[in-house]
Amino acid sequence: MTRVSNLMREWAVVRAECEDEVERWAALGHLHDVLRDGDPVELRAMVDDEFAELPGQLLHGPAAAGRLAREGVGDDGLLRAVAFHTLGHPALDTAGVALYAADFLEPGRAVRARWRASLRGRMPGEMDDVALEVASARTKHLRGISGSLRPETAAFLELLKVRAHG
Repeated sequence: MTRVSNLMREWAVVRAECEDEVERWAALGHLHDVLRDGDPVELRAMVDDEFAELPGQLLHGPAAAGRLAREGVGDDGLLRAVAFHTLGHPALDTAGVALYAADFLEPGRAVRARWRASLRGRMPGEMDDVALEVASARTKHLRGISGSLRPETAAFLELLKVRAHG
């Protein structure tokens, strides 16, 4: 979570976001995986019905967002970003798209490390293009886990294609 938070902070600073937004981006990096190691049975009990069908390893985002909302967090963009950081969603704000990318690109991931590093190097200036590459890789993985894509994931992928290719 610290590596993702550091990336998010760095990218927000490069984008010249205001101080509050830099802190929001960094907070997203810390909060997105707060329940990652939770028991899938317990996490499933914490999520809304719309997420009940998710495979166990994808429940931590929606569970964390639900918990944050119950604890009084009212930032809808932040909650959506946490909930959909592994799935993608067409209504993600800029910080949400950055989190989606940062979660996949953080330097601690060993698989395809050079490719991930090259994508990190293009952030945040080429955010839509990088997010599209990340989404393409992630959707392959998601199809392998569940056999199909959720509607919001498919819509997010299509939105990124439009934004990246004009």
